[in-house]
Amino acid sequence: MPENTPVKRARQDAREGKAPSTQAGEFVGEEIRHVQEGKHGARSVKQAIAIGLSKARRAGVKLPPPKKGKTSARTRAQAARDFRKGRARLHRKVSRRRSRAILRALRRESSRTASHRALARQARRSARARGRAARHRAALRAVRTKGVAGLRAAARKAVRTRKAHRKTG
Repeated sequence: MPENTPVKRARQDAREGKAPSTQAGEFVGEEIRHVQEGKHGARSVKQAIAIGLSKARRAGVKLPPPKKGKTSARTRAQAARDFRKGRARLHRKVSRRRSRAILRALRRESSRTASHRALARQARRSARARGRAARHRAALRAVRTKGVAGLRAAARKAVRTRKAHRKTG
């Protein structure tokens, strides 16, 4: 069950016309924070992300299920159900026994999976898998919803990044 803040932020993102993946990012961020705070652990960064995406679908974010071959058929079927049901699932009674079992299993996992180092490693791996053109398209798409202040901040960051790369390269 997500806390209220990611739901509010996701709805705000939706009103601003941001992509479903951006809206879902609020839930993923919350999940990563939960692991960092030690509320529960995760086997990998990917697992924490998957939990966040699942919560997003259940909260009504129009995020399609993963493509065939990315995850198991069972996971895809569950994601498809969450996607179809949307907000209605939030109010359904969840089996207490199952809930506790899941939480107990997650508590046994490590919190180190959400360390800065692990997150950076996951981000780099994911970016490499997507390729340069995809990253470029994502950047151009982001420009459309950033607004003046956001663009200014992004430009400043780009300058800092270029300087940093000049020093090392």
